Amino acid sequence: MRSVALAAYAAVAVLTLTACGEQAPADSVRHDWDGAWVLTSGNDTGVPLVLVPTHPVTLVLVGDDVSGIAACNHYGGTITRNGGSIAFGAMSMTEMACSPESAMTLEAAYHAALADVTTATIDGDTLVLSGAGTRLTFAFEPPPPTAELLGTTWLLDSLITGDAASSVAGKPTLQLRADGTVSGSTGCRSFEGTWTEHGARLDFPELTVTDQACTPALVDQDDHVLSVLGDGFTAAIDGPTLTVSDPDGNGLVYRAKD
Repeated sequence: MRSVALAAYAAVAVLTLTACGEQAPADSVRHDWDGAWVLTSGNDTGVPLVLVPTHPVTLVLVGDDVSGIAACNHYGGTITRNGGSIAFGAMSMTEMACSPESAMTLEAAYHAALADVTTATIDGDTLVLSGAGTRLTFAFEPPPPTAELLGTTWLLDSLITGDAASSVAGKPTLQLRADGTVSGSTGCRSFEGTWTEHGARLDFPELTVTDQACTPALVDQDDHVLSVLGDGFTAAIDGPTLTVSDPDGNGLVYRAKD
């Protein structure tokens, strides 16, 4: 089974290069401010944003796509750039409530500030977004080491349904091993079994799930996780993030356990 595991990992590695843009078209444009950034200070209409050390604000720019974490929830959307001018369009966002309340206050203030941004300037590892009475300063965040698919304990971070992302409850996990076995949980029920490779697709042909009732809040999550993993899926790794996608466009976003 070890040779099968190594072959599957090679297939995932190829998929990862494609997903991360290593095979981008020759005429694609990479902007010098592309990358991951962390908010270090800011204000909106002259009012300072109070940062929360335990809930950082991040901004990821790739071409005309933007994403990140706004202290609490994940957000994403598109931007319009013309030289040093920049405008943020409408953003989609998960709807999780966070504690402390200051994180939610920061999130609201940050999104209000983004709506006022009209200019972007970069100086080395510092990115400044500004507008009338608004200034957001970010520090560049180097890419983290890429986690390996096999042997890593992955923690579920988001559920993907079409173009929408939602937060998860509990601590769902996933671990694939080089001996061809898999184990994990949905946040409610545990599972274990085997995995196989079929081209770029991974399957769990034998999967045993514990027989227990889920609370109403976890029923949909349990169904979603098992549906995605049970349908056969593709996997892409980007740094510490694993994205699993099924043929119907639904998916799971995991983060490598520290």
